Amino acid sequence: MADSEMSSQDTDVRETTALPRRKREMPHVFVILMAVTAIAAILTHFVPAGVFDRKTVDGRDVIIDGTFHAVDPTPASFWDVLTAVFNGMIGAADIIFYVFIVGASFGVLRATGAIDSAVAAMTSKLRGKEILFIPVLMTFFSLTGAMLGLAEETIPYITILVPIAVALGYDSMVGAAVVLLGTGSGFMAAFMNPFTVGVAQGIAGLPLFSGMWLRLVLWVLLLGVAIIFVMRYAQRMKKDPTKGMLYGQDSLADEIRQKGDSETLTFTLRHKLVFVVLIATLVTLAICVSTLGWYLTEIAGLFLLMGIVMGIVGGLGMNGTAEAFIDGARDLVTGALVIGVAYGILVIFQDGQILDTILVNLAAAISHLPPWLSTVGMFFFQGLVSFIVPSGSGQAALTMPILSPLAEMVGVTQQTAVLAFQLADGIGNLCFPTSGFFMAALALAKVPWIRWVRWMLPLIAVQITIAIAAVVFAHLIGYS
Repeated sequence: MADSEMSSQDTDVRETTALPRRKREMPHVFVILMAVTAIAAILTHFVPAGVFDRKTVDGRDVIIDGTFHAVDPTPASFWDVLTAVFNGMIGAADIIFYVFIVGASFGVLRATGAIDSAVAAMTSKLRGKEILFIPVLMTFFSLTGAMLGLAEETIPYITILVPIAVALGYDSMVGAAVVLLGTGSGFMAAFMNPFTVGVAQGIAGLPLFSGMWLRLVLWVLLLGVAIIFVMRYAQRMKKDPTKGMLYGQDSLADEIRQKGDSETLTFTLRHKLVFVVLIATLVTLAICVSTLGWYLTEIAGLFLLMGIVMGIVGGLGMNGTAEAFIDGARDLVTGALVIGVAYGILVIFQDGQILDTILVNLAAAISHLPPWLSTVGMFFFQGLVSFIVPSGSGQAALTMPILSPLAEMVGVTQQTAVLAFQLADGIGNLCFPTSGFFMAALALAKVPWIRWVRWMLPLIAVQITIAIAAVVFAHLIGYS
């Protein structure tokens, strides 16, 4: 009897002292990117080295088709994997420091309290019509992506729209999605995007923005699907917050709600002046990007000026402005560093001289497919390249000189090849961790990449289905 009791007590002790089983965690985005960098390095030991000759066209290095030749191998070492992170940050320095300056400048905007008070005022006016916030603004951002090719330029809007979404009863995912999926749907259709379709059509020898009718149809379809997806999620999580993808982990939303609960917010004259500065900045941005060809350097300078002026009119003082600037930059450290680490993958492929070899072999594999299936092959080929080279114009310069003659060889029109390129590039921009502006935007909204991708999977599946149907349809009608 005593032995039985002792045995029972020992069992109880073991059960109470046993360590709890660790919850399975998804790998951090840095872990994923370093793993991909290591895989790229391993490939340099097995994939034969080879390169195309290149020429400069409109400031871009474009490969010359038919000039591929083998070169001496330069396989990556373990040390190369480590230094690729540093070299990637150097290569992506313009984007990284742009992200820091934009984030820092909007840190000043947040510190003035203008956003919190404006959100409170807007929330009262939208009460009962909150859902209209989603389709109206997504359409606006979609047009900027489709017509102006804006991507990095939309990052600042995250800071404005996430608080509005939270104040309307949604979460940070909705605020981020309005900007990212709105811009992304336009970037996919790209009916007048000079940086993707414009460059690709120029290389393929097509009239600029020709074949627009099909891209307009795709724009309506892709935007409509994205709006429905976001609206359904927003309504579901507002009805039951536990069904939100960020439930219990929406740190930015928690900060915003605490501010709203603890303060009586009044939209003062200072706040109105801050918004005058903001609107003037955004109008200047739109005009100068479309007419003067401004890019990251000029835009960063504009936002730096915006932050300084906001600090003055917002009453922060010199020291207060400087502190707010640092706080804003601190919020984007993760996103900025991800850009550099992701760019390191491209460094490994380039230094190992296997990127062109991979392109040639993928193109050769596509050439053996039936014509209608070749179009699908081009789409997935471009999707793989999009992971390695996230820049849309960079992809066009790299792959269109290969896809253009390949399309002729397999009986696919040049316009269809361009369509496959733009759709794959647009979808990749919304899910690949190598997409710099996308990761920076998620960092600003404090939305984990893993949760975003899990949430996006159904929409990505629909987008891929639409893209495949579009390129096959384009081939069947001889799209030109």
